[in-house]
Amino acid sequence: MPILLHNNLSRRGFLRTAAVSMGAIAALGVPRTFGDDSRESTRWAFLSDTHVPEDITNEYRGFFPYENMKAAVQQVLEVSPEGAIITGDLARLEGFPGNYAMLKTLTGPLVEKIPVGMVLGNHDHRANFLNAFTEHPGEQQSVRGKHVLIIEKPPVRFILLDSLLFTNQVPGLLGKAQREWLSSYLRSADKTPTLLFFHHTLGDEDGSLLDTERFFATVIPHTAVKALVFGHSHVYQHLEHLGVHLINLPAVGYNFRDVDPVGWIEAELTARGGSFTLHAFGGNRQDDGKTFSLEWRG
Repeated sequence: MPILLHNNLSRRGFLRTAAVSMGAIAALGVPRTFGDDSRESTRWAFLSDTHVPEDITNEYRGFFPYENMKAAVQQVLEVSPEGAIITGDLARLEGFPGNYAMLKTLTGPLVEKIPVGMVLGNHDHRANFLNAFTEHPGEQQSVRGKHVLIIEKPPVRFILLDSLLFTNQVPGLLGKAQREWLSSYLRSADKTPTLLFFHHTLGDEDGSLLDTERFFATVIPHTAVKALVFGHSHVYQHLEHLGVHLINLPAVGYNFRDVDPVGWIEAELTARGGSFTLHAFGGNRQDDGKTFSLEWRG
Protein backbone atom coordinates (compact mmCIF):
# COMPACT_ATOMS: atom_id res chain seq x y z
CA MET A 1 0.00 0.00 0.00
CA PRO A 2 1.58 3.32 -1.01
CA ILE A 3 2.04 6.17 1.40
CA LEU A 4 -0.51 8.94 0.88
CA LEU A 5 1.13 12.26 0.01
CA HIS A 6 -0.99 15.35 -0.42
CA ASN A 7 0.08 18.65 -1.95
CA ASN A 8 -3.08 20.38 -0.78
CA LEU A 9 -4.25 19.07 2.55
CA SER A 10 -7.11 20.71 4.37
CA ARG A 11 -7.70 20.11 8.07
CA ARG A 12 -10.63 17.86 7.18
CA GLY A 13 -8.58 16.19 4.47
CA PHE A 14 -5.87 15.43 6.99
CA LEU A 15 -8.32 13.48 9.07
CA ARG A 16 -9.54 11.54 6.06
CA THR A 17 -6.00 10.46 5.25
CA ALA A 18 -5.16 9.69 8.87
CA ALA A 19 -5.94 6.03 8.25
CA VAL A 20 -2.45 5.55 6.81
CA SER A 21 -0.98 2.81 8.99
CA MET A 22 2.37 1.49 10.02
CA GLY A 23 2.02 -1.05 7.23
CA ALA A 24 2.19 1.75 4.70
CA ILE A 25 5.21 3.22 6.42
CA ALA A 26 7.00 -0.11 6.46
CA ALA A 27 6.49 -0.44 2.71
CA LEU A 28 9.09 2.25 2.18
CA GLY A 29 11.72 -0.26 3.24
CA VAL A 30 15.38 0.35 3.95
CA PRO A 31 16.96 3.79 4.35
CA ARG A 32 18.10 5.77 1.34
CA THR A 33 21.52 7.31 0.93
CA PHE A 34 21.33 11.07 1.14
CA GLY A 35 24.51 11.88 -0.77
CA ASP A 36 27.87 13.13 0.39
CA ASP A 37 26.50 14.89 3.45
CA SER A 38 24.94 11.68 4.79
CA ARG A 39 28.12 11.12 6.78
CA GLU A 40 27.27 14.17 8.86
CA SER A 41 24.28 13.07 10.89
CA THR A 42 22.78 13.00 14.34
CA ARG A 43 20.87 10.10 15.86
CA TRP A 44 18.05 10.71 18.33
CA ALA A 45 15.28 8.78 20.09
CA PHE A 46 11.73 10.12 19.67
CA LEU A 47 9.14 9.00 22.23
CA SER A 48 5.58 10.06 22.96
CA ASP A 49 2.62 9.51 25.27
CA THR A 50 4.51 7.86 28.08
CA HIS A 51 1.62 8.39 30.56
CA VAL A 52 3.86 7.62 33.53
CA PRO A 53 1.79 7.05 36.71
CA GLU A 54 2.78 7.52 40.32
CA ASP A 55 1.37 4.04 41.03
CA ILE A 56 3.63 1.57 39.25
CA THR A 57 0.81 -1.01 39.15
CA ASN A 58 -1.45 1.31 37.11
CA GLU A 59 -2.80 -0.56 34.07
CA TYR A 60 -4.77 0.36 30.95
CA ARG A 61 -5.90 -2.05 28.21
CA GLY A 62 -3.51 -4.64 29.59
CA PHE A 63 -0.51 -2.28 29.41
CA PHE A 64 1.50 -1.03 32.37
CA PRO A 65 2.87 2.43 31.47
CA TYR A 66 5.50 2.35 34.22
CA GLU A 67 6.92 -0.93 32.91
CA ASN A 68 6.69 0.27 29.31
CA MET A 69 8.65 3.42 30.05
CA LYS A 70 11.23 1.42 31.94
CA ALA A 71 11.60 -0.87 28.90
CA ALA A 72 11.79 2.08 26.51
CA VAL A 73 14.54 3.76 28.52
CA GLN A 74 16.55 0.55 28.53
CA GLN A 75 16.19 0.16 24.76
CA VAL A 76 17.21 3.77 24.15
CA LEU A 77 20.28 3.33 26.34
CA GLU A 78 21.25 0.24 24.35
CA VAL A 79 21.31 2.09 21.00
CA SER A 80 23.19 5.10 22.49
CA PRO A 81 21.60 8.03 20.62
CA GLU A 82 22.88 11.59 20.99
CA GLY A 83 19.66 12.73 22.62
CA ALA A 84 15.95 12.06 23.14
CA ILE A 85 12.71 14.00 22.81
CA ILE A 86 9.36 13.05 24.37
CA THR A 87 6.35 14.70 22.71
CA GLY A 88 3.94 15.04 25.57
CA ASP A 89 1.42 13.28 27.73
CA LEU A 90 4.33 12.61 30.02
CA ALA A 91 1.96 11.96 32.93
CA ARG A 92 -0.77 9.36 33.22
CA LEU A 93 -3.83 11.65 33.42
CA GLU A 94 -3.64 14.91 35.35
CA GLY A 95 0.04 15.76 35.74
CA PHE A 96 0.22 15.32 39.50
CA PRO A 97 3.60 15.92 41.18
CA GLY A 98 3.93 12.20 41.88
CA ASN A 99 3.70 11.44 38.15
CA TYR A 100 6.66 13.70 37.41
CA ALA A 101 8.64 12.38 40.36
CA MET A 102 8.28 8.88 38.88
CA LEU A 103 9.09 10.15 35.37
CA LYS A 104 12.21 11.83 36.73
CA THR A 105 13.29 8.56 38.33
CA LEU A 106 12.66 6.57 35.13
CA THR A 107 14.44 9.05 32.85
CA GLY A 108 17.34 9.54 35.27
CA PRO A 109 19.62 7.00 33.56
CA LEU A 110 18.99 8.74 30.22
CA VAL A 111 19.52 12.26 31.52
CA GLU A 112 22.87 11.20 32.97
CA LYS A 113 24.10 10.34 29.47
CA ILE A 114 22.19 12.44 26.90
CA PRO A 115 20.00 15.55 26.66
CA VAL A 116 16.30 14.75 27.03
CA GLY A 117 13.83 17.36 25.80
CA MET A 118 10.21 17.11 26.93
CA VAL A 119 7.05 18.55 25.38
CA LEU A 120 3.79 19.07 27.27
CA GLY A 121 0.54 17.32 26.30
CA ASN A 122 -3.06 17.52 27.41
CA HIS A 123 -2.50 15.14 30.33
CA ASP A 124 0.32 17.29 31.69
CA HIS A 125 0.33 20.15 34.20
CA ARG A 126 2.75 22.90 33.26
CA ALA A 127 3.57 24.20 36.75
CA ASN A 128 3.98 20.74 38.25
CA PHE A 129 6.23 19.69 35.37
CA LEU A 130 8.42 22.79 35.65
CA ASN A 131 8.69 22.35 39.41
CA ALA A 132 9.93 18.80 38.91
CA PHE A 133 12.19 19.45 35.90
CA THR A 134 14.17 22.62 36.49
CA GLU A 135 16.89 22.00 33.90
CA HIS A 136 16.27 21.58 30.20
CA PRO A 137 18.49 20.96 27.17
CA GLY A 138 19.08 23.70 24.63
CA GLU A 139 17.84 27.24 25.11
CA GLN A 140 14.56 28.00 26.84
CA GLN A 141 12.58 30.70 25.02
CA SER A 142 10.60 33.54 26.50
CA VAL A 143 7.04 32.80 25.35
CA ARG A 144 4.29 33.84 27.74
CA GLY A 145 2.66 30.87 29.46
CA LYS A 146 4.45 28.27 27.31
CA HIS A 147 7.39 25.88 27.65
CA VAL A 148 9.47 26.33 24.47
CA LEU A 149 12.99 25.07 23.76
CA ILE A 150 15.46 25.31 20.89
CA ILE A 151 18.02 22.53 20.64
CA GLU A 152 20.84 22.96 18.13
CA LYS A 153 22.25 19.64 17.01
CA PRO A 154 24.04 19.98 13.65
CA PRO A 155 23.20 19.28 10.97
CA VAL A 156 19.65 19.95 12.20
CA ARG A 157 17.74 22.11 14.68
CA PHE A 158 14.88 21.07 16.98
CA ILE A 159 12.18 23.47 18.21
CA LEU A 160 10.01 22.11 21.02
CA LEU A 161 6.63 23.83 21.20
CA ASP A 162 3.84 23.76 23.80
CA SER A 163 0.29 22.82 22.74
CA LEU A 164 -1.09 22.24 26.26
CA LEU A 165 -4.37 24.15 26.65
CA PHE A 166 -6.14 22.58 29.66
CA THR A 167 -4.93 19.65 31.78
CA ASN A 168 -6.95 16.47 31.20
CA GLN A 169 -8.99 18.12 28.42
CA VAL A 170 -8.31 16.69 24.98
CA PRO A 171 -7.82 19.66 22.58
CA GLY A 172 -4.62 21.66 22.25
CA LEU A 173 -3.64 25.18 21.26
CA LEU A 174 -0.34 26.79 20.39
CA GLY A 175 -1.89 30.23 20.74
CA LYS A 176 -1.19 33.59 19.16
CA ALA A 177 1.82 34.52 21.32
CA GLN A 178 3.62 31.27 20.53
CA ARG A 179 2.78 31.41 16.81
CA GLU A 180 4.01 35.00 16.61
CA TRP A 181 7.22 34.07 18.43
CA LEU A 182 7.74 31.14 16.04
CA SER A 183 7.10 33.29 12.97
CA SER A 184 9.58 35.90 14.17
CA TYR A 185 12.19 33.28 15.01
CA LEU A 186 11.89 31.51 11.66
CA ARG A 187 12.20 34.81 9.76
CA SER A 188 15.49 35.59 11.48
CA ALA A 189 16.97 32.09 11.68
CA ASP A 190 19.39 30.58 9.20
CA LYS A 191 18.45 27.74 6.85
CA THR A 192 19.46 24.87 9.14
CA PRO A 193 16.96 22.02 8.57
CA THR A 194 14.45 22.38 11.38
CA LEU A 195 12.06 19.89 12.98
CA LEU A 196 9.20 21.15 15.13
CA PHE A 197 7.95 19.02 18.04
CA PHE A 198 4.63 19.37 19.87
CA HIS A 199 1.93 17.06 21.22
CA HIS A 200 -1.37 17.41 19.39
CA THR A 201 -2.45 15.99 16.05
CA LEU A 202 -3.19 18.26 13.11
CA GLY A 203 -6.82 17.93 12.13
CA ASP A 204 -10.33 19.30 12.53
CA GLU A 205 -11.50 17.00 15.31
CA ASP A 206 -12.36 18.64 18.61
CA GLY A 207 -9.40 16.90 20.25
CA SER A 208 -6.79 18.06 17.74
CA LEU A 209 -4.72 21.25 17.61
CA LEU A 210 -7.35 23.99 17.46
CA ASP A 211 -5.15 26.40 15.53
CA THR A 212 -3.93 23.92 12.92
CA GLU A 213 -4.62 26.16 9.92
CA ARG A 214 -2.90 29.17 11.51
CA PHE A 215 0.03 26.95 12.46
CA PHE A 216 0.41 25.73 8.88
CA ALA A 217 0.20 29.34 7.66
CA THR A 218 3.05 30.17 10.05
CA VAL A 219 5.46 27.37 9.12
CA ILE A 220 4.83 26.42 5.48
CA PRO A 221 6.43 29.60 4.01
CA HIS A 222 9.70 28.89 5.86
CA THR A 223 11.56 26.25 3.86
CA ALA A 224 13.93 25.56 6.76
CA VAL A 225 11.02 23.72 8.43
CA LYS A 226 11.26 20.16 7.17
CA ALA A 227 9.09 18.09 9.51
CA LEU A 228 6.47 18.32 12.25
CA VAL A 229 6.70 15.59 14.89
CA PHE A 230 3.87 14.91 17.35
CA GLY A 231 1.95 12.26 19.28
CA HIS A 232 -1.52 12.31 20.90
CA SER A 233 -3.26 9.75 18.65
CA HIS A 234 -1.19 6.73 19.80
CA VAL A 235 -0.87 5.88 16.09
CA TYR A 236 2.36 5.62 14.08
CA GLN A 237 2.08 7.19 10.64
CA HIS A 238 3.62 9.58 8.15
CA LEU A 239 1.91 12.13 5.92
CA GLU A 240 3.07 15.15 3.96
CA HIS A 241 1.59 18.63 3.57
CA LEU A 242 3.02 21.04 0.97
CA GLY A 243 6.43 19.39 1.25
CA VAL A 244 6.53 19.33 5.06
CA HIS A 245 6.63 15.84 6.60
CA LEU A 246 4.10 15.08 9.35
CA ILE A 247 5.36 12.31 11.63
CA ASN A 248 2.91 10.93 14.19
CA LEU A 249 4.81 8.94 16.83
CA PRO A 250 3.57 5.73 18.46
CA ALA A 251 2.78 5.76 22.17
CA VAL A 252 5.06 4.30 24.81
CA GLY A 253 2.38 3.86 27.48
CA TYR A 254 -0.34 1.98 25.58
CA ASN A 255 -2.24 1.88 22.30
CA PHE A 256 -5.93 2.51 21.72
CA ARG A 257 -6.24 -0.14 18.99
CA ASP A 258 -4.70 -3.59 18.75
CA VAL A 259 -3.42 -2.82 15.22
CA ASP A 260 -1.05 -0.11 16.50
CA PRO A 261 2.46 -0.61 17.88
CA VAL A 262 3.59 0.48 21.32
CA GLY A 263 7.16 1.75 21.26
CA TRP A 264 9.45 4.54 20.10
CA ILE A 265 11.40 5.78 17.07
CA GLU A 266 15.14 5.89 16.40
CA ALA A 267 15.86 8.76 13.99
CA GLU A 268 19.02 9.29 11.94
CA LEU A 269 18.97 12.86 10.62
CA THR A 270 21.12 14.61 8.02
CA ALA A 271 20.96 17.93 6.17
CA ARG A 272 19.17 16.14 3.33
CA GLY A 273 16.68 13.91 5.12
CA GLY A 274 16.10 11.30 7.76
CA SER A 275 15.67 7.60 8.41
CA PHE A 276 13.20 6.45 11.07
CA THR A 277 13.27 3.01 12.69
CA LEU A 278 10.44 1.63 14.80
CA HIS A 279 11.28 -0.07 18.10
CA ALA A 280 8.01 -1.80 19.05
CA PHE A 281 8.00 -3.69 22.34
CA GLY A 282 4.22 -4.00 22.67
CA GLY A 283 0.96 -3.91 20.77
CA ASN A 284 1.30 -4.78 17.09
CA ARG A 285 5.00 -5.65 16.70
CA GLN A 286 4.95 -6.86 13.09
CA ASP A 287 6.92 -3.82 11.90
CA ASP A 288 9.42 -3.77 14.75
CA GLY A 289 12.85 -2.87 13.36
CA LYS A 290 11.54 -1.57 10.04
CA THR A 291 12.83 1.73 8.68
CA PHE A 292 11.40 4.39 6.40
CA SER A 293 13.34 7.29 4.91
CA LEU A 294 12.42 10.84 3.93
CA GLU A 295 14.05 13.59 1.91
CA TRP A 296 13.62 17.17 3.12
CA ARG A 297 11.99 19.74 0.88
CA GLY A 298 14.34 22.14 -0.90
